Amino acid sequence: MRGKLKARKPLSPDNVYNSTKVAKFINYIMIGGKKNTARKIVYDAFDIIKERENKDTPLEIFDNALKNVGPLMEVRSRRVGGAAYQIPREVRPERKLALSMRWIIEVAKKGKGKAMAERLADEILLANKNEGEAVKKRENVHKMADANKAFAHFSW
Repeated sequence: MRGKLKARKPLSPDNVYNSTKVAKFINYIMIGGKKNTARKIVYDAFDIIKERENKDTPLEIFDNALKNVGPLMEVRSRRVGGAAYQIPREVRPERKLALSMRWIIEVAKKGKGKAMAERLADEILLANKNEGEAVKKRENVHKMADANKAFAHFSW
């Protein structure tokens, strides 16, 4: 049986955009406690987005990209009578946000040849248009959930 949920300290919003989502995104990008480097990458990426797309603010594009990448359904493994089934489940909002951030960063890290801020800006812009690798990842997760719909009755 699961224990109680841990009381988490609320995340303070970032200084530039006054958004907790951006602060969380900076924390996801941070490696080895180098928060200033992570901030510089995110803010440079937002500057590139502002430069390329002058109609919207980078924050609106970022929020829309996160919404487009976030999965609605995912599969979770469950053992039933010696067999492991992939059971489709709805994704909680906190997990949806975490997965979308993780997938965007993962795709940006994979790309080589350009600065991280440029790769991040490219992926956020593609995700905003419902294109790119992170959106493909979401589509694959949805296909897996759709393919395993027959096992939904094992859900707990």
